[in-house]
Amino acid sequence: MFRLVNPLARRMISAGVPTGAPNVVLIVRGRRSGIERTVPVTLLVLDGAWYVQATYGADGWARNLRAAGEAIVVHPGGRRSPVRASEVPLDDAAAILRRVLEPFRSPRLLRTLLGPNMRPPVGVLRQLRIRVDDTPEDYLAEAGRHPLFELRPV
Repeated sequence: MFRLVNPLARRMISAGVPTGAPNVVLIVRGRRSGIERTVPVTLLVLDGAWYVQATYGADGWARNLRAAGEAIVVHPGGRRSPVRASEVPLDDAAAILRRVLEPFRSPRLLRTLLGPNMRPPVGVLRQLRIRVDDTPEDYLAEAGRHPLFELRPV
């Protein structure tokens, strides 16, 4: 499924076509191959800082970003921004997730449907005004399963 969706999303974002979420394309060098990889991700902007969360866990692009420490963000319409990336420590990531999502409603149905290890990106949840984490421990567990990276424009 993602093999079909990701190429389409990359083209739509680069062309400036609305995707219904605050999406960007992240270009990051492969940790083993050295080949540039592209992936659509949801960008969370909080107090002027940029964040991306590894929605499906620390695999693929998240490991590459962790290893490379830098990437290029392609904004809707094609504008490119080189960035330095750093993984946010668990306690700080949990606090950021909680701060972003706490004011919004918490549908238990969403959590039940998606299961404990699957969730939409935090940027999408914020836009839809939904949270799936209820206690500080939930936020900490979420930050452990789905790393959060801060992106700083170079």
